[in-house]
Amino acid sequence: MGKVLSEERVAAYHRDGYASPIRVMDAATAAAYRRKFEAYEAAQGGWYELSKGAKLYLLQTWVAELAMHPGILDAVEDVLGPDLFCWGVSLFVKDARNPGFVSWHQDATYWGLDRPDVVTAWLALSPATEVSGCMKVIPGSQTWNQIEHRDTLAKENLLTRGQEIAVAVNENEAVAMPLQPGEISLHHVLAAHASEPNRSDDRRIGVAIRYIPPYVRQINGDQDSALLVRGEDRYGHFVHEKPPVADMDAAALAEHKRIMEFRQAVLYKGVAGAPAHTAV
Repeated sequence: MGKVLSEERVAAYHRDGYASPIRVMDAATAAAYRRKFEAYEAAQGGWYELSKGAKLYLLQTWVAELAMHPGILDAVEDVLGPDLFCWGVSLFVKDARNPGFVSWHQDATYWGLDRPDVVTAWLALSPATEVSGCMKVIPGSQTWNQIEHRDTLAKENLLTRGQEIAVAVNENEAVAMPLQPGEISLHHVLAAHASEPNRSDDRRIGVAIRYIPPYVRQINGDQDSALLVRGEDRYGHFVHEKPPVADMDAAALAEHKRIMEFRQAVLYKGVAGAPAHTAV
């Protein structure tokens, strides 16, 4: 029996590549985090440019709180074990009645990690329904290993280059993962997933938190960094990050700049328009 997931749900995650939905906070708490997101968005004149580097938890205290949230960590521990790094956080926002979509892809394609022991916890701060364009996944697709991707540059595709899996995906096999505010889904880094446009009258706001165990290595250089959020690091493969003391404080900005320069120079070397995707 796990801390959050039953033995059956843990087994299902390893078999299917995902687990959803999982309640980690109540709706009122999720609504409070939505207000923090929208205050951050207003203060910065928009969220995307600052957020696309996947290290927003180094700049915003509320994002660091989510990365270290005990309920989320308990669920991730059930599938990854007791020692956990947060390696990245991405904001995934679709405005109401927005035609943007996300093609079928695997997260692992451009990340440079040496093994697929990576879990994304996708937290809904507003309803993520089939109408609003929730994530959908192909059960068992994590067993496909790494599939070749191609760039489509499709205008409404929210991925940076419109990248998609270069093999046919049977949509009839897809399973939707609707979430209510305060719920998360977990998905494997190799699980094929996509999402449809938001046809609802509300924004679809999600926070995707990427977790890895400390034994995972970065193969595109040796200066990658991560935030130790649970347990201990007995391997030393990552420089240890520090959460911000205050939103946008000077030390946090300097640390974020250093890390982003490394990622652009090493992790995304030769990959135009990196990071690999902007929204799911």
